[in-house]
Amino acid sequence: MKEKIQDIGQVPAFYSTQVLKAERFYFDVHARGHQGITVVCGGCEHCEPDFRIDRKDFPYYSIEYVARGKGEVTLKDKTYPLVAGAVFAYGPDVPHIITTDPRDRLVKYFVDFSGTRALSLLTEYAPHPGHMVHTSSPTQILRLFEDLIANGQNVTRYSDAICATLLEVLMLKVAETAVSHDFVGSMAFATYQTCCEYIREHCVSLQTLTQIADACHMDEAYLCRLFKRFGELSPYKYLNRLKLNMAAMRMQAPDTPIKQIAYELGFSSPFHFSRAFKKAYGVSPDSFRRRR
Repeated sequence: MKEKIQDIGQVPAFYSTQVLKAERFYFDVHARGHQGITVVCGGCEHCEPDFRIDRKDFPYYSIEYVARGKGEVTLKDKTYPLVAGAVFAYGPDVPHIITTDPRDRLVKYFVDFSGTRALSLLTEYAPHPGHMVHTSSPTQILRLFEDLIANGQNVTRYSDAICATLLEVLMLKVAETAVSHDFVGSMAFATYQTCCEYIREHCVSLQTLTQIADACHMDEAYLCRLFKRFGELSPYKYLNRLKLNMAAMRMQAPDTPIKQIAYELGFSSPFHFSRAFKKAYGVSPDSFRRRR
């Protein structure tokens, strides 16, 4: 059963229908040969058990990121296993096949783009078309993709330019955090990924570093070392950022009191919530809501 498919813009013929849930946006799907770089479309897809993409060619360049699940991707003649943190690219003249493990279905983000600088930027920063890398900081890549989707769906005169800029930042961040396949297979990295996923899924109920460590069945000091090695935030700051992101989404509903949101997300007081929110976003919750 389809859970929720939200498509903003004119849906192109090449988009996948084998998804249970999706958030996607589409700009000008006929954009070819533009100067610089231009985003065509992007989004997040929760794959069905029989998800399969088999293309001999593709009109745009594309970067895909695996947030959860397992699968396989064949780029030209080489097959790579897909796990959380994998980032791969393809484009014109790059045949590709993408499949999911039906027992652990893929949740993946993608962005398709074109322009005279597209190939040179991919070659310099992100994985070359037909290749794959892994990121040591999946939270950073995930946040950039989520920003892309939010700005792509919020259609304004500036959306195209904002998304193009975010795409360049995404490429730079992939290059900065890229690690080898052998490194990703380590037990430490797998443990880090598992901890991140647990915190994401239980961020409302978790409150302290001790709770996180106990839930992940490990020592607090070791948990902090994992996050320092592979991520940009400590476990507690990562939890706090997830709560604040969730709060920002909830505040888009004007009828929900900010005080109620603060308590529902586990903040000790509205004052504590307001101080944390302003530190993260540069504005108070009230100012954020008025601007929205």
